Amino acid sequence: MHATLPLLLTTTFPALARRSVETIQVNLGYRCNQSCLHCHVNAGPQRKEEMTAETIDALLAFVGASPEVRLLDLTGGAPELNPHFRRLVVAGRERGLRVVDRCNLTILEEPGQEDLAEFLAAHRVEVVASLPCYLEENVDRQRGKGSFEASIRGLQRLNALGFGVDGSGLILNLVFNPQGPTLPPQQGPLAAAYHEHLGRQFGVAFNQLFTLSNMPIQRFGSMLVSKGQFNSYLQLLRSAHRDENLEQVMCRNLLSVDWQGYLYDCDFNQQLGLPISGAGRPRLHITEVNATALDGCAIRVANHCYGCTAGQGSSCGGALGDEVAAAPGCGT
Repeated sequence: MHATLPLLLTTTFPALARRSVETIQVNLGYRCNQSCLHCHVNAGPQRKEEMTAETIDALLAFVGASPEVRLLDLTGGAPELNPHFRRLVVAGRERGLRVVDRCNLTILEEPGQEDLAEFLAAHRVEVVASLPCYLEENVDRQRGKGSFEASIRGLQRLNALGFGVDGSGLILNLVFNPQGPTLPPQQGPLAAAYHEHLGRQFGVAFNQLFTLSNMPIQRFGSMLVSKGQFNSYLQLLRSAHRDENLEQVMCRNLLSVDWQGYLYDCDFNQQLGLPISGAGRPRLHITEVNATALDGCAIRVANHCYGCTAGQGSSCGGALGDEVAAAPGCGT
């Protein structure tokens, strides 16, 4: 795999500073039941890294000492494959936190996960589900043959439990990624297309669609290098930068925690090995600081940050603005 960090470090991206930490995004490990082409984590079935019980205890202590934290955002790999996932969910909900599970949908059919959907419903976990298109051919090309059908079955199962259904209070949001080195289409019209197609063809309902830019790092970045498209994609991101998106980028109020408990400004920095540093240490562990101590600290930036400010913007909660980036279809 091609290393992309050396191609990203020299940057003119504007300086940013952290605000108070409201969201803790926790990477529970890189093991996944899929190996998607756009994956910025390079997750897959052969990965062994996973957060231990001791680190989860440290994470809960950190949250307990940080009253400004309101959201626990669980990601991976497939976060549900971590053996301590359910304990962490229960502990987060008992502390009054919103808990988000970034779910790939196909995990619902994996051995040992037969009751996962019911567990998520019982604890009122918000599901953010990756579905990079509403067309079978595009999803299977990006995620593997049969992924689309399994994803639809997963959505139908979640709907049957009330997820995405008006009035249930059970949140089901979907995530779109472009198929290649392009900006996402405008979020609003694409969401309408998703609602119409998935509802008409499969009876599937959901709350919101989040559009995310592909980051030029890890598996996707290496593919761009191999195809000679890395520089042109970076130029696309830089040329579409909008200063107004800087106020809303996720790293302002989010803290990313890797499977070992080390801290980063965002999940993308985590995958590039760009940790938060301080107190004379090259990287900080969750046992060494509290959330308040990070207020006002400089955010580490590099050229990949343009992926969050290009066009309508991109964050873990979807688009930041309303700029039209492309026609509202998921074949781009």
